[in-house]
Amino acid sequence: MSEEVKEVSKEEEKKKGPFAKLKAAADDHEGQLEAISTMVRLGILIWSGGILTLAYIKLPAALGIPEQKLDPTFIASVFTGVLATFGVQTAKKSGDGTMKMGATGGGITKADLEKLIAAAAQTAPAQTIRIEQAPIQISSVAPKKDGEPPVMPTV
Repeated sequence: MSEEVKEVSKEEEKKKGPFAKLKAAADDHEGQLEAISTMVRLGILIWSGGILTLAYIKLPAALGIPEQKLDPTFIASVFTGVLATFGVQTAKKSGDGTMKMGATGGGITKADLEKLIAAAAQTAPAQTIRIEQAPIQISSVAPKKDGEPPVMPTV
């Protein structure tokens, strides 16, 4: 009897699709969203890597695929952006022709950032107001004393 139950459960498991298996593996909603997010990012990474590869190689004429002339700048930015979401940083070429990583490769320190913010505040002072309740109306006409909204004159 237990063998029959095992066979039925194996058949049900084979019928499940990838999303059903994902749902069974990750009990909480956040875990499911994280797994789907990772799969989407991997898909975009594979796509952009493939397009970049095709932009730089010449396919044999036997394949019958015409050569595509495209600017790979946008695809390269998508590729590096997706790599950054996985924590991979690209190296930057320094003046002497060597590749450097981290702060020595042109990064900004916290002290430098604070100096930039202070200098920007002195040259062009501004105030940012964050409003989390809508709707809001900004008007140069003062409200009436009895509490009614102002009436805009018509021309």
